[in-house]
Amino acid sequence: MPPRLPRLALALAVCLASWQACAGTFEGIVTHVSDGDTLSVRPLDGRAPQRIRIHGIDAPEICQPLGPQGRDALAAKALGKRVVVIAQARDDYQRTVARVRLGREDLGAWMVGRGYAWSYRYQRSRGPYWEQEARARRERLGLWQSSRPQSPREFRQRHGSCY
Repeated sequence: MPPRLPRLALALAVCLASWQACAGTFEGIVTHVSDGDTLSVRPLDGRAPQRIRIHGIDAPEICQPLGPQGRDALAAKALGKRVVVIAQARDDYQRTVARVRLGREDLGAWMVGRGYAWSYRYQRSRGPYWEQEARARRERLGLWQSSRPQSPREFRQRHGSCY
């Protein structure tokens, strides 16, 4: 079986679970990493690169402590690699909000599990990567080396955007 088929089977399984995601599922190459939760992916079908906001995580701003380290970790992991993008929505900045898989690995879970990002909270929900965040906190990885790391939301409220 060619190595491409398992990734496509995974993408199809996600499509069956969510028709909204299916419309935006594609494979591509990561061409740029802006920060710990935003990257550009060039679809294999030749379309222009798409800016992707990784669904379910919130990484420090690039001008915030640990922001450059998160960007560098994501770049070391994914830049130049083939990924599967499973679109969920569009954000206010016209980025595609998506789960991104590198092989069998979910990049959002990877970033949170290493302490480079928070599991994004939704109202009362702890977010999709709460278990990975709890483990990173216990092990004092990345962000959790600080007794109280400042969330990107708090940082923007106090200092404004980096851009």
